[in-house]
Amino acid sequence: MFDFLTSTKRPASGVVALPAGEVLARLKALNRETAPWRIVDGSSDGVDLIAEWKIVDAKWYEIFAKAGLKKVFRILLKLDEQAKHVRAQDREYEISWRAGIPSLSLAVSGFKGQSTSVEFGASYGFTEDLSIGQQYKYSFKTSEIKTPVQEAVVACGWVYKGVVFGKP
Repeated sequence: MFDFLTSTKRPASGVVALPAGEVLARLKALNRETAPWRIVDGSSDGVDLIAEWKIVDAKWYEIFAKAGLKKVFRILLKLDEQAKHVRAQDREYEISWRAGIPSLSLAVSGFKGQSTSVEFGASYGFTEDLSIGQQYKYSFKTSEIKTPVQEAVVACGWVYKGVVFGKP
């Protein structure tokens, strides 16, 4: 039950744990041009990697701005090679949009721990043929980021350990 609450995932029995360098490489390999999230170096935050929405990517922030996204989700990832754990802590940031450009600040709630959320909506208006119709529809789920990261970690024989309190 506690693993469910902390988003902790464990590898199947018998899976051999790979070296930390291979775990990092596999996590970085999750990056795709078409995904609305990315995995980046986390040294500026005192961790190994950060998985986050591409909120500051020019290709994506227009989509996020049109969707009216008010919060952005990040996962701070820190490898513990001795324990074969990837410690993960979710962070939530509020976004304010100025002239279509995002500005991030830590959410007023100061949330950090483990989170699951969905942001969704749609916009309706005049279409090209001047009829009323759906202009766009969006859905941003934290599981879009978290699930592939968890699967990559456990496939390497490591534990994805959700951290609620303390540092990742």
